[in-house]
Amino acid sequence: MLVNQSIITDIKAIIAQSKDKAIRAVDHQRTLMYWHIGKRIFEEEQEGKERADYGTFLIKYLSEQLQPEFGSGFSTRQINLYRQFYRTFENVHTLYAQLSWSQYKLLLSVDSQDKREFYIAETIKNNWTVRQLERQIYSSLYERILLSNDKESVLAVAKNEKLPSDAKEIIKDPMYLEFLGLKREASYYERDLESAIITHLQEFLLELGNGFSFIARQKRIHIEGDEFFVDLVFYNRILQCFVIIEIKTVNRQQKVDTLL
Repeated sequence: MLVNQSIITDIKAIIAQSKDKAIRAVDHQRTLMYWHIGKRIFEEEQEGKERADYGTFLIKYLSEQLQPEFGSGFSTRQINLYRQFYRTFENVHTLYAQLSWSQYKLLLSVDSQDKREFYIAETIKNNWTVRQLERQIYSSLYERILLSNDKESVLAVAKNEKLPSDAKEIIKDPMYLEFLGLKREASYYERDLESAIITHLQEFLLELGNGFSFIARQKRIHIEGDEFFVDLVFYNRILQCFVIIEIKTVNRQQKVDTLL
């Protein structure tokens, strides 16, 4: 008897999706646990607020009592982190199940509420991994987009409250291409930089921003009777336009120009 083999593919997909949901649910419960621990610690500190050193004593005492039974997750450093977590996100209803505890730990290093809201929105919208979120924070994504935009517009686009009306609202300037593995002090031919971008295309698309897809390299185009070869062609579904990238090497420095 013949069996439709697609059933195996479908069941494997169901298993994978269920496992992923279970992992996310467990991690979210862990995140909530740390938040409630931080809240309880802060409340206890308030009771002893007349003693300036009470907070330090309390954290040390809790670690001594909890770490032998529950492990390194209750070191003084980790318990301080739970307290900081509560102080940064004081409303439990603002915690998102889509974000892992590891991502929230990264967000604690972000120094303003506006920036945190931006990175949270972008992480959820783009389904960023911990590593991708870390790179975007430490490459100052928010500040780079903010250079050519106002704060309200940047946050609105990130939260899907408005569509970008200008390419500058989603394209970073400058772009950071450290993932290409090219040494900064060396000189390269244009084709070397182009090849490196193609090799690391996934990372380059992430750096470009939202809505980009790769179309072609060394694409022949005709403009007013003249023939040109452009290095890279992308399409942006949000802006609904093609983005042409021309790579130039000027005085040993690499430059990536974009034309929309």
